[in-house]
Amino acid sequence: MDVLENREQWLAEFQQGWLAHYEQTGETLWKIYNRPRNSTAPAGKRIDLRQSRLVLITSAGSYLAATQQPYDAANTMGDYTIRTYPTTTPLNDLAYAHDHYDHTTVNQDAQVLVPLRHLEDLTAAGMIGELAPNAISFMGYQPVVPRVLDETIPAVVDAVKAEQAHAALLVPA
Repeated sequence: MDVLENREQWLAEFQQGWLAHYEQTGETLWKIYNRPRNSTAPAGKRIDLRQSRLVLITSAGSYLAATQQPYDAANTMGDYTIRTYPTTTPLNDLAYAHDHYDHTTVNQDAQVLVPLRHLEDLTAAGMIGELAPNAISFMGYQPVVPRVLDETIPAVVDAVKAEQAHAALLVPA
């Protein structure tokens, strides 16, 4: 099953609609953006989390402020790169480069988008077998779906494989 059904049709509509409007006006007119839709959700087999290694994936645009490059949050076409950082990272060491959501809540409590301490509690309680050593982050604002499919998703999948994870928790921003 394809991650996105009717990819070519989506791309043609995007190029003729939202992207053409943006290129002509410089305006990101979201009411004409053709949101990708599938008739069937991609899914995998059932697993027992109590016996599994779980990796956290967040679209918060979080990164280690002291050592990692921030995302190109001002880029109207998005940033399709990922960052990884240890799950033991103090949440105060994270910064958020993402211009497309209000940071008030995440600045007050990072766990709304990066619930590492909650996942540690669930692991200690035996509800999760173990937490992967690193979390994976990307900037959720990525309007060019083929770039998500060809760049972001393969990078995330490679990072998940490197963590030897059996399951993933995606926390969208």
